[in-house]
Amino acid sequence: MTSATIPAPATTRARPRAAARTRRRRPMTTGRIVALVILAILAVMWLIPVVWAAITSFKTEGEAAAFPITLLPESGWVLDAYATTLSAGLVPRWAWNSLLTASAVTLITVVISALAGYALSRFDFAGSKALLAVIIASIMIPGQILIVPLFQQMLVFNMVDTYWGVILPQVIAAPMVFILKKFFDQIPRALEEAALVDGASRMRILVQIVLPLSRPILGAVSIFVFIGAWNNFLWPFIVINKSELMTLPVGLQTVISAYGIQYAANMAQAVLAALPLIVLFMFFQRQIIKSISTTGIAGT
Repeated sequence: MTSATIPAPATTRARPRAAARTRRRRPMTTGRIVALVILAILAVMWLIPVVWAAITSFKTEGEAAAFPITLLPESGWVLDAYATTLSAGLVPRWAWNSLLTASAVTLITVVISALAGYALSRFDFAGSKALLAVIIASIMIPGQILIVPLFQQMLVFNMVDTYWGVILPQVIAAPMVFILKKFFDQIPRALEEAALVDGASRMRILVQIVLPLSRPILGAVSIFVFIGAWNNFLWPFIVINKSELMTLPVGLQTVISAYGIQYAANMAQAVLAALPLIVLFMFFQRQIIKSISTTGIAGT
C-alpha cells in the first residue's frame, strides 16, 4: 500500500518566509531614525524647486514675473507657456532626435564597456594592469578638456551636423568599463572553465553565461548611460547647427534664446525636457532601484 505524502499547511510553509523577513528588518535605532529624518529633509529640499518649476509652468507670464511671488496660480491654471513652447520650435522632432541618439549611445556604450570589462577581468595580457590604471585615471579628466580635439576629429571625418557626430564621442565611458569589470570579477570562474572544457568559445561564454548573470548591472549601466545621453547639452550644442538635427535640450535652449527670459515658458521647457525621463522612471522604477541596490552602482 502506497502512502500519500500530506503537504504541509500553507500557514506552516509561510512561517519561515515571514520569519526571514522579520530577521532582515533592521531595528529602528536612534541613529537610524536621525538618518531617515535627514534624508527626508534633503528629499524635500530637492523636491521644492521641481514642484515650483512645474507650478510656474502653468502660470501666465505676467503672473510668473509678478512680485510678490505667489505659490499657486491666482488667475487659474493655464497652458499658455506650453502652447508657446510647442508652437515655437520642432519639439517632436527634437524629442525624436534625443531618443535616437540616446538609445544609440546606450547600446554602443554597453556593448563596448561589456567587452572591455570582460577582457580586463578575465585576460591577463601584457599591459592589462597599466590599461586599467589609465582607464581609472581617465575618469578624473573633465570632459570639457576633450571638446576641442573631439570637434576637430568630427571636422576631419565630416561628422559635424550629423547624428554620428553626436553619438560617437559619447560611447566611450571609462566609469562603465570599470563598474562592469568589478562586477565580472565576482562571477565564479568555474562556470566558464566548465564551458571551456565543453568546447565553448570565449564569445559564447560571454553571451550565454556571463551577460545573463549580469542583467542587474547591465540594466543599471544602460539606464544611467541613457539618462546622461538624454540630458547632455554641451556636446550636441557644439556639434549641431541645423535646427532639424538638434536634441531636445539644445532645441529648447534656442527657443529660450529667441524669446528672452520668460519664466513660465522656461519652466514649461524644463518640464518638457524632463518629462520623458520621469515617464521612464515611473515604468522602470522597481528595476532602477533593484539595480542600484544589487550592484551598488551609486556608491561606486
